[in-house]
Amino acid sequence: MELQQMRYVVAVAETNSFTRAAERCLVVQSALSHQIARLERELGARLFERTSRRVRLTPAGEAFLPAARQCVNAAERAAAEVAAAVGEVRGRLTVGVIPTVAAVDVPAALNAFHRRYPHVRIGLRVGASEELVDLVKEGALDVAFLGLPVTARPEGVAAKPLAHDQLVAVVAPDHPLAAEGEVDLARLSSEVFVDKPAGTAGRIQSDQAFAAAGVPREVAFEVTDAGFMTRLIHQNLGIALLPSHYTRHLTGVVTVPVRDAPARTEHLIWNRLTRTPAATAFLAELDLTEADLREADLTEPAV
Repeated sequence: MELQQMRYVVAVAETNSFTRAAERCLVVQSALSHQIARLERELGARLFERTSRRVRLTPAGEAFLPAARQCVNAAERAAAEVAAAVGEVRGRLTVGVIPTVAAVDVPAALNAFHRRYPHVRIGLRVGASEELVDLVKEGALDVAFLGLPVTARPEGVAAKPLAHDQLVAVVAPDHPLAAEGEVDLARLSSEVFVDKPAGTAGRIQSDQAFAAAGVPREVAFEVTDAGFMTRLIHQNLGIALLPSHYTRHLTGVVTVPVRDAPARTEHLIWNRLTRTPAATAFLAELDLTEADLREADLTEPAV
């Protein structure tokens, strides 16, 4: 069993595609497929189910992936640690973000980091907060930016709160609420909503607020992409509650303050056990000092 084979398995699992995995690993697809097939013969089990439409892990692949990822990460960390020992930052930095992150201009931060450390390969993944926490714990992401209800905090990871924010109502320009100076949740309860899927952190904060206010609401459109959410709002198909700092960047819609609005806290998280030199350098780029890192690393994770 070779490290390169495990690297290929991880790439296919993360991209759900042999073609994209080969592009990531800078090899031709036939070579990647051959090595995975060779590994499957050695293990005596198929790791992937392949159809004309998709690739997904088999139960054996699900069992194999965590250990393969650990081996690949350990090898990359070892090489990065050697480079760091001679004053170079190399390796890979994988960052996770929620679509509505506002406390940090992530593209600008990545650009500044890339200019300072051009030998670090950067990856970016957009997802829901709870998904990103799991990926950081698994080592699939180095750092992530999340948004959680103010009553919650990330579990099992090192975390640094970045900013608190209240949600505002987002409506179409010709919606009757657009002329209001301020509204409350009782007034909004008669509206049709566009929101994140049920059970996600972005949805829970609003569900909890309406429940606390004792008023119901209808969520007719469940959307994971904030940009598409805005398009639905612009067509007057519904309204939404979104963080006020994020809505400053939106066009074609109107925001209305909400007196009893739900709030959220944005967090920066990382894995305290597998922090690479590249991750440490990126956190420093975000003005986290060694004291900040030690404090967060030593804080007991929430359970």
